[in-house]
Amino acid sequence: MIHIKRIYTKYDKNDGYRILIDRLWPRGLSKSNAHINLWIPDIAPSNELRLWFAHDPAKWTIFKKRYKKELKLNKELLQKLYFITKNKKMTTLLYAAKNEEKNNAIVLIDALEALDNK
Repeated sequence: MIHIKRIYTKYDKNDGYRILIDRLWPRGLSKSNAHINLWIPDIAPSNELRLWFAHDPAKWTIFKKRYKKELKLNKELLQKLYFITKNKKMTTLLYAAKNEEKNNAIVLIDALEALDNK
């Protein structure tokens, strides 16, 4: 099972294996308080895409398409994440964005689920 959660949300031992999927370390959060098992900054959107999107909901549809394209170019890392999630009872992908409905974790979950259907 894979869940997504804001990294600023209180840690819960039921989160299972916690993976930070942002390119930048979350502001104001110490590594000890993050309770992460793995950080994969290169699975996040490129700096160019991240800066262009700037969490603007009006850009969401284009952001999703561009990020999915980046993930296709980064197949090895996506496969690595896929195998990690398949070998854990519970995995939580952590992101820092304030918008819980339009963020890179949503797109990443879609990409991982697409691998399930292959």
